[in-house]
Amino acid sequence: MTATLAVGMSATLEAEENLARRRLAGADVLSLASGEIGLLVQPTIRDRLADAAGEIAYGPVVGSLELRAAAAGYFQRRGLPTEPDSIVAGPGSKPLLFASVLAAGGDVIVPVPSWVSYAAHAQLAGRDVLPVPIRPGQGGVPDPSRLARAVVRARRDGKDPRLVVVTVPDNPTGNVADHAVLAELAAVARDLDLLVLSDEIYSDLVHDGRPATSPAALAPERTIVTTGLTKNMALGGWRTGVARLPAGRHGERLLDLLRGTASQIWSSPPAPIQHAAAYAFDEPPAIRDWMAASRRLHAVVARAAAELFRAAGAELDPVRATCYLYPSFAPVGDELGRRHGVSDAAGLARLLLDRYGVGVIAGPAFGEEPGSWRLRASTSQLYGRTAAERSTALHADDPLRVPWIARSLHRLAAVLAELTGRSVPAGFDGPSHQGDPS
Repeated sequence: MTATLAVGMSATLEAEENLARRRLAGADVLSLASGEIGLLVQPTIRDRLADAAGEIAYGPVVGSLELRAAAAGYFQRRGLPTEPDSIVAGPGSKPLLFASVLAAGGDVIVPVPSWVSYAAHAQLAGRDVLPVPIRPGQGGVPDPSRLARAVVRARRDGKDPRLVVVTVPDNPTGNVADHAVLAELAAVARDLDLLVLSDEIYSDLVHDGRPATSPAALAPERTIVTTGLTKNMALGGWRTGVARLPAGRHGERLLDLLRGTASQIWSSPPAPIQHAAAYAFDEPPAIRDWMAASRRLHAVVARAAAELFRAAGAELDPVRATCYLYPSFAPVGDELGRRHGVSDAAGLARLLLDRYGVGVIAGPAFGEEPGSWRLRASTSQLYGRTAAERSTALHADDPLRVPWIARSLHRLAAVLAELTGRSVPAGFDGPSHQGDPS
């Protein structure tokens, strides 16, 4: 009998559906669990999609030449020489990540913490998962020295680690790994003949606008890069992504395997979406301006929320990218136990949802050990419920004075104050100590 793989539902998607059900039932919920970016569609890209609505043919398995050329240009502008033939397009970066795990073969190293689907992808592919902790402040990248030891030990024990997954910038921590750490990773990958799978879906959401270092700039012959329009353009429901393959023997082998996988699973990316995506990846001024505005909005709101968590006694790194916060409540864990009878992040997340209607995700969903006090909170759903509200938030001179954003932050402040018994300020004049985001 063939064994059935037991992979649970994505923790983030499950949380979103739970919160949606509560909202439909009339509950007043504050969603800090979702990774979906709550913004509206940029108008000119929407027009490109409408223009292409009549395109119904499958087209090339790896994506149209128009889209692959635009994606190649996107990477070239970020310092990664790229030819269209090294691009594979797909229905979202998530299928491309999974297909890359399949193509790489062997066991998979993931950072701890890491996005909820990396380990699941390895399990679905029948691979073993080797979790390796990050260094403090270097989320998204396994500690290179610990990685090297783990790979040597695993191979000695008969395992076959071949692929290390990284996220630059990172979900869940909001960190941007330093160039020096990524250089160490590249050296280890070469020494131990590992492929690197770099998820760069958040690369355009570094708050100061400076690009993060891609592992593909440091180990170009062995790095696969995936990205898409889910985060920088808030087009999660359009499901479009691209993978940039390395040059040379690794890239040639991976291209053959990815093409075969794609042909059997999704046939080709949706044709109308490809046309619109090509326009976005070309980055005309309207698209660049839109990304800059969304980056500023994420920075302002996420940093304001970070101040509230710190005031409540939680520890968290400076927020450098994305809309994610990863606070640790360990410093106030004993107090939370006495006041509310909770002993870890899982209990705290349940308490926040059941008593206060606030949705967050506990650290074990990201690979943390049971007993962790880490939570991931996302501010991406605070920008409004309607297109008009989201447009107002995106273009506001001071997003913290937008009424619905201010109300959400006031509510979060009140909940954290009641949780910890600390004074959590409920007024917002912008980030207090992390610089002016651009």
